[in-house]
Amino acid sequence: GKNEYDLLVIGGGSGGLACAKEAAQFGRKVAVLDYVEPSPQGTKWGLGGTCVNVGCIPKKLMHQAALLGSALKDAQHYGWNIAQPVHHTWSVMAQAVQNYVKSLNWGHRVQLQDKKVKYFNMKGSFSDPHTICGLTKAGKETVVTAENIVIATGGRPKYPTHIAGALEYGITSDDLFWLKESPGKTSLVYHPFILHLYGIIVYISLTDASPDVSLECAGFLTGLGLDTTVMMRSIPLRGFDQVSTQMASLVTEHMESYGTKFLKKCFPTKVEKLESNRLQVTWKNTDLGTEETDSFNTVMWAVGRAPDTETLNLETVGVKTNSETGKIIVDASEATSVPHIYAVGDITEGRPELTPTAIAAGKLLARRLFGESSELMDYDNVPTTVFTPLEYGCVGLSEEAAVQCYGSDNIEVYHAYYKPLEFTVAERDATQCYMKMVCLREREQRILGLHFIGPNAGEVIQGFALGIKCGATYPQLMKTIGIHPTCAEEITKLHITKRSGLDATVTGC
Repeated sequence: GKNEYDLLVIGGGSGGLACAKEAAQFGRKVAVLDYVEPSPQGTKWGLGGTCVNVGCIPKKLMHQAALLGSALKDAQHYGWNIAQPVHHTWSVMAQAVQNYVKSLNWGHRVQLQDKKVKYFNMKGSFSDPHTICGLTKAGKETVVTAENIVIATGGRPKYPTHIAGALEYGITSDDLFWLKESPGKTSLVYHPFILHLYGIIVYISLTDASPDVSLECAGFLTGLGLDTTVMMRSIPLRGFDQVSTQMASLVTEHMESYGTKFLKKCFPTKVEKLESNRLQVTWKNTDLGTEETDSFNTVMWAVGRAPDTETLNLETVGVKTNSETGKIIVDASEATSVPHIYAVGDITEGRPELTPTAIAAGKLLARRLFGESSELMDYDNVPTTVFTPLEYGCVGLSEEAAVQCYGSDNIEVYHAYYKPLEFTVAERDATQCYMKMVCLREREQRILGLHFIGPNAGEVIQGFALGIKCGATYPQLMKTIGIHPTCAEEITKLHITKRSGLDATVTGC
């Protein structure tokens, strides 16, 4: 018989919602099926996916809270009388952030209703290529059929279950943004790092392809006055530029000067709960060959994310996945190995795990399916920013990737240190404020990549991203007049090349 819907989207995150709403614009019958499985610590949230609930939005707001703390210190140099000591109340910030997130959850539901998109708050699994069996929290089953199905379930944080006590006592970013009270002394672990936050430790994993969330969380936790430690076994910001003065190293160096502690070349072996309710973490130092311990109020794992496909029953309908990553294999049109089944966003193999790319891909897919469009998503030159205390923004290729693609003899790299004007009166250290431009040496010196560490890096890179997307060249950039006196202006004056062995500090004004 005829399928009930023209399009069914499984997953109510950025990509899935964008695809569903765009399809509804063409008068098609559309449904969205979304369900949030509570974290091991019991945290759950509403419609909107990772970005809205436990990602970009709460992260940027808490980053802003930390920046305001730094601004209070600077303000005294500019003549403001700030009563000391300054104190931050986590519960006030958390309530404000969580209330805003809940307003976004409600807004998404209203938008779906306005566009006549049916919303099912259910966990779905494939029965056959056109049929999804939905299961409510109460155990009620609903069968939904659709002509086209889009999988957009995203990912969830991994737990290092091989570490004793990790699952029982640790949290992830899924939990951090919904804590009502301060995490106190927290430890963040990133298989390259562990983070110690007034009892907080964060651990970063070697296999983590996007460890930036650990450094971002560690950064704003430190900025809020919490004793934070990051434990890492290898390098920070895996996948970002590592060459030369190393953008990633500059970010972590600034974090250290800012107050974040780092346990480098270390990895945890167990977590135990003490009678005081504090968590004792035991780890090994691979450099020294020693075993060490310390206690924290909170242990946060940042060891990567896994695609949320476990309950989808993909193997039954023949949707192929990468056996190593678990992600769904798609072609340039976001199509899976099964006709009429598509996938967008973090669930897909080889795609950047970024909200704007998921939204754009979802919209373009809907237009191809129902709007007679043939336009494909362009994943080249996608800008992004890591919201650490000193932000790192980039667009295009890293120096490593450029050398790999074109050869070192065909690459010219311009770079410079600079000092933001805002840092001068406040007497802030600008040692890590740095920019690097990677260009082709031949012909017009097309810009392949731009990397920027400094205040408002996201805003700076967003502006330059258009030019690089349009094929901007180094000579064109040198003819561009900068806005004085801004940090972004310094990019228009980049004239120092690594190949001459020169280095310089540019003060701007």
